[in-house]
Amino acid sequence: MKIGVFVGSFNPVHEGHMKVVNYILDKDIVDKIFVVPTMPYWDKDNFAPLEDRINMLRFYENNRIIVDSDHNIYPYTYLLMEALRKEYPNEEFMLIIGADNIVNFDKWKNYQDLLEYKIIVLNRNNIDISKYIEKYDKKDNFIVLKDFPFVATSSTEIKKDIDETNNLNPKVYQYIKEHHLYEKE
Repeated sequence: MKIGVFVGSFNPVHEGHMKVVNYILDKDIVDKIFVVPTMPYWDKDNFAPLEDRINMLRFYENNRIIVDSDHNIYPYTYLLMEALRKEYPNEEFMLIIGADNIVNFDKWKNYQDLLEYKIIVLNRNNIDISKYIEKYDKKDNFIVLKDFPFVATSSTEIKKDIDETNNLNPKVYQYIKEHHLYEKE
């Protein structure tokens, strides 16, 4: 079975995130997608607790979209992928990234280890993806989805005015309001 691994803060999860997931599933590139919300490793403000981000992602869960609440401890993607490979040795894992991540992919911790997997790269911000993957020996491991209809949505922008966005699932919006997440101080 082919399993996509979509890693991010999902702070909060928005319709742009789910558009990525559904696009890849609809194209039958993978059989399932593990959505893995991370701990707040990066220098970002206004992080909702991991449990809340997992709960918001659960509104999307089904037999093909799996919210992974067991592998959130890894500070680096290569460690996460190694753990999944050991736990599920008979599955083929594919990392899902946006084109914005391919620009600095060679700066990722142990990025060479990630080149052992197929890497699905989605069009974003009109970045010339092929220019960046040409430098890798295993360029055939990249699956470039150039016709992905990118939506310019970011969790950072959504948090600026939760009440004015139309990029949140109504259940996610309600959860945010009920749990007082992302309120301005």
